[in-house]
Amino acid sequence: MALADTLVDEFDALEFLHMLCDQCVELLEVSAAGVILLDGQGGLRTAAASSERAQVLEVFAVQTDDGPCIDCVRSGVPIASADLIADAARWPRFAAAARECGFQAVQAVPMRLRRQVIGVLTLLKADSNGIDDTSTQLGQALADVATIGMLQQRAIESADLLSEQLQTALNSRVIIEQAKGVLSAHGEELDMEIAFTALRGYARSHNQRLSELARAVAEGTADIPAILAHRTRPQKTAQHRGPR
Repeated sequence: MALADTLVDEFDALEFLHMLCDQCVELLEVSAAGVILLDGQGGLRTAAASSERAQVLEVFAVQTDDGPCIDCVRSGVPIASADLIADAARWPRFAAAARECGFQAVQAVPMRLRRQVIGVLTLLKADSNGIDDTSTQLGQALADVATIGMLQQRAIESADLLSEQLQTALNSRVIIEQAKGVLSAHGEELDMEIAFTALRGYARSHNQRLSELARAVAEGTADIPAILAHRTRPQKTAQHRGPR
């Protein structure tokens, strides 16, 4: 299936979600489909839709905080309306907007893995005889596949970010050691500890990142005398003397 194939190819989240919507229209007895996702701050964002009319309706639902799709993503359970005109009292603004967009029935299924809800897949139908159980179950299955794909990608991105941060820290540590060596070579009594104290002191007093200053020292572009002016010999711990 094309949706599953995108999980092993180079992942494009936007294309992945648009394909989810297209697959719903192709495989299920529905007229259109849309996806709304939770953002990092708990807000809702329209992510994809199979048609312009579905896109407009999903955006309206997010803006007005009204509709089965909004209730679904907030509660984490499926929400349905076989006839939005009959359910107008429950979602007055959404029902009116759906009618203007040509939709009379809706089934919202959560994009959820265990207790974590990341969004909602909304299935829309032009007539008012509702969305059948088979389409609802298959829609939920597609939503589940999409949820796993999205969460897997988020985990990969988080792992890559952590790995990048760790590698940056390790690289900075190497540069700092090189800078300490350069500084310590400028004086017979300038050991590595004093060199680091000078490097750190200069960076702090000039509001400069330690790693950036260290790189400048290692590359020979830093003002070495100015840095060494910040050297101080570490304080020795006073030895305790007992009563005489």
